[in-house]
Amino acid sequence: MTAGATSARPSKAGAPRYLPIAEHGLIGDLRSAALIGTNGTIDWYCCTRFDAPSVFASILDADRGGSFALAPDVPVRTKQFYFPDTNILITRFYADDGVGEIQDFMPVVDDSREADRHRLIRRVLVVRGSLPFTARVAPRFDYGRQSHSVSTRQGQTVFDCADLSLALTSTVPVEIDGPDVRSSFKLLEGESAVFALDRIGGTVEPRSCALTEAEELFDATVRYWRRWLSRSLYRGRWREMVHRSALTLKLLTYAPTGAIVAAPTTSLPEQIGGERNWDYRYVWVRDAAFCIYALLRLGFTDEAEAFVNFLSDKALAPAGPDCLLQIMYGIDGRRELPEEELPHLEGHLGSAPVRIGNGAVGQLQLDIYGALIDCLYLYDKWGQPLSSGHWDTVVELVDWVCENWDQPDEGVWETRGGRKRFLYSQLMCWVAIERAMRIARRRGLPADMIRWGGVRDTIYRRIMQRGWSAERKAFVQHEDEDVLDAAVLMMPLAKFISPTDPKWLSTLDALGEGLVSDSLVYRYDPQASPDGLRGEEGTFSICSFWYVEALARAGRLDEARLAFEKMLTYANHLGLYAEEIGRTGEQTGNFPQAFTHLALISAAFNLDRALG
Repeated sequence: MTAGATSARPSKAGAPRYLPIAEHGLIGDLRSAALIGTNGTIDWYCCTRFDAPSVFASILDADRGGSFALAPDVPVRTKQFYFPDTNILITRFYADDGVGEIQDFMPVVDDSREADRHRLIRRVLVVRGSLPFTARVAPRFDYGRQSHSVSTRQGQTVFDCADLSLALTSTVPVEIDGPDVRSSFKLLEGESAVFALDRIGGTVEPRSCALTEAEELFDATVRYWRRWLSRSLYRGRWREMVHRSALTLKLLTYAPTGAIVAAPTTSLPEQIGGERNWDYRYVWVRDAAFCIYALLRLGFTDEAEAFVNFLSDKALAPAGPDCLLQIMYGIDGRRELPEEELPHLEGHLGSAPVRIGNGAVGQLQLDIYGALIDCLYLYDKWGQPLSSGHWDTVVELVDWVCENWDQPDEGVWETRGGRKRFLYSQLMCWVAIERAMRIARRRGLPADMIRWGGVRDTIYRRIMQRGWSAERKAFVQHEDEDVLDAAVLMMPLAKFISPTDPKWLSTLDALGEGLVSDSLVYRYDPQASPDGLRGEEGTFSICSFWYVEALARAGRLDEARLAFEKMLTYANHLGLYAEEIGRTGEQTGNFPQAFTHLALISAAFNLDRALG
């Protein structure tokens, strides 16, 4: 999966306005990230941090979003791959007269003084024959809402807007063309050129980037990523895909706080032309347990500790008596994430609206209490023991869950169709209490075990009685209905029910018949369970990996392995996954999605262990 599949590119006159979502790779500097298409264009980039206003956003509006195009000025075929064991992206171009490549990366080196530069480097090389290239740097600041000026200073081209200044250095001549910069140049075999885009201002002075410096930064960034990946303890099957997922998760980490974003993008549609377009550049508490599980299983204890510290500093600070936890936070821990539509952007392939911020931040989703306390349980078990202060907060949270677990809520899928008593929410409230009791018993910590145990058992009986549909012979989405929901796949994974319990095996069969299509799993049927939104959605990739793990735990190893291998074929050419997979195998939704890669790691780890 390292080398990409060949992608035929039409001539520029016939080029599509939008590349498919999956036709992109990701680079980053642990603070921000960029998506680069197989045509060599940077289609998405938010400078300084993941949730900053975009500089390039042509993936959301080909005309008004802005981009950094760089490619041969002749018809080409392309391939894209990551430099082995790194997050350096290489796009190769094959033409009649030569072969060239672009090496795209954001330097990640140990000198923290350079972190605020947010340098993005594009090295262009011709390795055979000769090729003419054209570059066009067309920033559109603040999602295309802010105008900017262009000037030349000390050999650099500087783009200035009210809130940000970017300096472009180039080893080939460039010329200003209105609000943009153009360059046309030809390279012979063995020759190279460099473009570097820096954020400047404050303490960050303009600095050129010569060919030698670009090469040194390339080598230093290779060393960084390989040194980081060498800490992985994983030696099982599918190691390349597991390690690519780990490298992707690291790219989605915001180093200053240890936060991990759900995805580096906003408003990539779950359905082309639909309205299910959300901003995922924030931290979901729900991801916490999956994240800690995956990181600790692979041996990345520093990242796990940093994420737990983020949760401790931000999520564990009570938000009020009505809901102690928010479902998500900003990467700096902020609680306000007001949702706003950007009507001037047409959306990817016309999929409006484009949204920034996320209105779901104010929803009540009870499952996050189980996710958070399960995360702390795993960290206490495999990482560092919880502090007395952490335990005091856990006690407060569990006491709240004991009082409030029976409330209707919006559920794990953040539906906008009204609150219901979702089985998954009750399941994770059970997890919250059960994991806290485990910590208390193992560590001898003070807890109201009689009360906690009583509520835990009440939740168990409630799920078994009212979450079970005798008609469907399955556990269902919410009480007193018979709608199937892939979220119940977490029941054996959370150790609520034996993976070979007859009721569970019957549920697994029902899910296979009702929600599974060629190993791909739908979350639920929005027609049978209206979620307040128009349109359809694709299969949910995290659910597909949950399905693999549930099959493996049930002892159905041949089915599990086949389903897992099929899922691997739905990755893009770089091994990356968006949130969903459409009817014809296309990737949809924000890209790449951390949740999906976390679930891949967990499924691979547990399936490999079951296979022996």
